[in-house]
Amino acid sequence: MSHNPYDDIAKVPTFTVTSSDVTDGEEMAPGHRSGIFGAGGEDVSPQLSWNGFPAETKSFAITMYDPSAPTGAGFWHWAVADVPVTTTSVDTGAGNAVGSGLPAGALQLKNDASLAHYLGAAPPAGHGKHNYYIGIHALDVDSLGLDAGATPSFLGFNMAGHTIARAVITPWYEAK
Repeated sequence: MSHNPYDDIAKVPTFTVTSSDVTDGEEMAPGHRSGIFGAGGEDVSPQLSWNGFPAETKSFAITMYDPSAPTGAGFWHWAVADVPVTTTSVDTGAGNAVGSGLPAGALQLKNDASLAHYLGAAPPAGHGKHNYYIGIHALDVDSLGLDAGATPSFLGFNMAGHTIARAVITPWYEAK
């Protein structure tokens, strides 16, 4: 697997993330690919569970990023800030358009398509295999103080000084 792009935010210890929907190093299932961008999917966020994070964790952020997107800056598919420390899992579909599966207080930001919900994998046909880095970021603050207009890149910038550990699962998808 290639360089973990989240290490550019902060190189930190790891903890464990698992999913009943996606597997690290395996092809992303169709439901988690994009229907909006024509990859034959349903734009359904995967189930995620995490444990083993530091005791001093005060909140989490959840992100999905494709560093290989042909944009010069990658592509943020999903970004959620201010997930309470009492939350250690999200169900399949939690990142829908209203964030109905996210805990109270969590802030779902607009992705790089300007949609405030999960957007599935959708690399251009013939562009090769893209890795989708799904990260759970353990933070040392209850809230990063972002507003709904914040971008995922701004979330990353604000996480830089507050990330104390991170768990990553990386499925892939290639459009032929």
